[in-house]
Amino acid sequence: MIPAVLKKQLSAALKDGFVLKRAVFQPCLELYPMSEWNTLMAKVNKLNRFKKKNNDFIRRFTAGVKVVEVDNAGRLLIPKDLIVFSGITKEVVLASAVNIIEIWDKEKYEQAIDDATLDFADLAEEVMGQDDDDNGVS
Repeated sequence: MIPAVLKKQLSAALKDGFVLKRAVFQPCLELYPMSEWNTLMAKVNKLNRFKKKNNDFIRRFTAGVKVVEVDNAGRLLIPKDLIVFSGITKEVVLASAVNIIEIWDKEKYEQAIDDATLDFADLAEEVMGQDDDDNGVS
């Protein structure tokens, strides 16, 4: 079930549907609103498929991709192969990741957050602490 508050925030995207896929770096799933997926695919489609590494990336990146919809009761059906990939057992966490939603097994999510806590200060400084980057973030 998609929580009612989240469903309300996603109301504009509900009619277009979503793409559900394996995450690249974590044992979770990524839920893309169709507009975000189309933007991402426009970038991927610019890759030269006559370069083996590009072709390998596209194949791996799109492995297990499913178009999904939220039903009238607010449920999102996760295909079995993606449940197996993500290790979802009983409790699920939906975590906002800027323009997508990550779907995690609760225990795996809590472990990932705990593991990342130790290095987060260094990571934050490296990613967001660039003085020479004029992106307006400080």
